[in-house]
Order: sequence, then C-alpha cells, then structure tokens
Amino acid sequence: MITRLSLVTILVRDQEEALRWFTEILGLKKLQDASYASGSRWLVVAPPEQSDFGIVLQKPEPAEHGAERARMKMEQIGKGTTWVFRADNLDETFQILSDRGVRFLSPPKPLPWGRQAMFEDLYGNQYALMGK
Repeated sequence: MITRLSLVTILVRDQEEALRWFTEILGLKKLQDASYASGSRWLVVAPPEQSDFGIVLQKPEPAEHGAERARMKMEQIGKGTTWVFRADNLDETFQILSDRGVRFLSPPKPLPWGRQAMFEDLYGNQYALMGK
C-alpha cells in the first residue's frame, strides 16, 4: 500500500533561476543536486524543517524527454496543480514574501477550511499559503 508522498515535480525553464527563487525568495533548502553525463540534472528543494519530502525542479532535456521536450516546455511549464504550504504566522510570512517580490494573487483571508493567501512562482504555478 502507499504509505507516503516523497517527491513532486515542477517543470522549469531554467534550473538555476528556479533554484534561486525557491531558496532565496521562498526560503526552501536544497536537498539534492546531481548532474548526469546525459546533461540532465537532478535538483530537489524542500522546506527547511522537512527532509522526508522534496520538490524536484526539472528542466525538460532532450536526452531524458526526447520529442516530448518541446511539448512539455510549451504546455506544462506553469500549469501545475495547486500545492499548499503551511506557515506558523501567515500575515508575517505574507509580508516577508511580498517584500521579496513574490506575486500574491490574494492576500490572507479567512475561508471555511482556514486562513490562506494564494501566490504564484516565477513560471505561473499557483500555491496556497495557509496558517494562523
């Protein structure tokens, strides 16, 4: 049976650009970074206090994705599903990330399932930020 989720993948145009955004802007940490002879790079980030889960920042590469690479770049980058991050202090985190240039789609507001704000990454993927 399935026991846990360990990785999710975001397709990116530029792994260095994505790494800087997720670490310097959102404050995540780099968990893994490995290059392969094919030219592919395995790059994983995660929240600082969570090492059993990671976000793979994957760039579509010819050696790995072949003819699908062009379609992936055109149709999938920036069109991921909505993920939910948690923050101890939603208002403070909202302000810090806003000051760092994160584009919020909505400010913190109460909803039936809790308080949340919506933001997007530099590729247009949307995220919820929940907290008190």
